[in-house]
Amino acid sequence: MTTSPSGRTLDQARWETGLLLRNGEQLLLTIAIPLGILLVLGVTDVLPVDSGGATGSDRIASALGVVMAVTVISSGFTSLAIATAFERRSGALRFLGTTPLTRGELLGGKLLATLSVTAISVVITTVTALLLGWRPTAGAGWSIVALALGVAAWVPWGLALGGSLRAEAVLAIANGVFLVILMFGGVVIPASSLPGPLDILVAYLPSGALVDGLSSALLLGQPDGVAMVILLAWTTAGTLVATRVFRWS
Repeated sequence: MTTSPSGRTLDQARWETGLLLRNGEQLLLTIAIPLGILLVLGVTDVLPVDSGGATGSDRIASALGVVMAVTVISSGFTSLAIATAFERRSGALRFLGTTPLTRGELLGGKLLATLSVTAISVVITTVTALLLGWRPTAGAGWSIVALALGVAAWVPWGLALGGSLRAEAVLAIANGVFLVILMFGGVVIPASSLPGPLDILVAYLPSGALVDGLSSALLLGQPDGVAMVILLAWTTAGTLVATRVFRWS
């Protein structure tokens, strides 16, 4: 049995990743739905896309940023919160609580598992975007940093929710927050299309900051320092909350 904290975290991450990849609902949220959104936003005018009025590759780049953000929020918050809540109800987490695994190591394992599944989804959607005509800028690699910070910002809040309330309540709240964030959090509907003062407020939400960071990397080829700081702030706050309110049962 692995005795070091890092070893226990990696073991937990491998186990969590296997569970996620065998979960059909998770694959729907992280692969099928993002691909559908990419096609709708990238090749049609059904919904507005914040690409400065540009079309073609720039529109696909903006759509790709939105899709990546949707993937992060769905896997790092909604699915994670619901899965954690039902693991608590079934007693699976109570069993883990009797092992040497700590709350911090559990959080780390779930974070790494979410990063792994998110990476798979991002590869699939990026290949699709390339087939649709998108060509990355020289600094598009900054999107990887934005994605990692986005996952780190959302996972603690998903654990805080899933680890503190009843499963049925988490199911309703997580799905409700997901829909509200998609529509009014600067994700599917860009902040510039929202009425004031929402257009200013959403930039300070983890959803808006994630979209800003991804858009800056994919469209401009440069990092968005302000967005990264905001995501780090949400990561710190979420980690503090999760470690205090999370319960094994």
